[in-house]
Amino acid sequence: MEYLPERGSAIDPHLDDSWLWGERLVTLNLLSDTVLTFIDDSQPSFAVLVMLPCRSLIVVSGPARYQWKHAIQRQHITSRRVAMTFRELSPEFTVGGANDTVGNELISTASNYVS
Repeated sequence: MEYLPERGSAIDPHLDDSWLWGERLVTLNLLSDTVLTFIDDSQPSFAVLVMLPCRSLIVVSGPARYQWKHAIQRQHITSRRVAMTFRELSPEFTVGGANDTVGNELISTASNYVS
């Protein structure tokens, strides 16, 4: 994804789907520094700010993945940012899971975008 300050780019606080996506979210932050903000709804006035330097990689898992919302605030996108996030399928969609057929279809579709 591409984020530009002149467009007011931001990512609202959210939890990534845990039904479809597995334990780890891996994001590669490119072209500029930014800040990833973690927010716990039980303490809305408290936030954890994580600096993401240009060309850095972050792995979000455990409580950071399932209990804390994450966001990129508008004021933290100061120049063009490109980010690539990689997700794994949850066990339900992997070999032997209840929906492994759907998982295979997802992987097959995704492979159409690999050159």
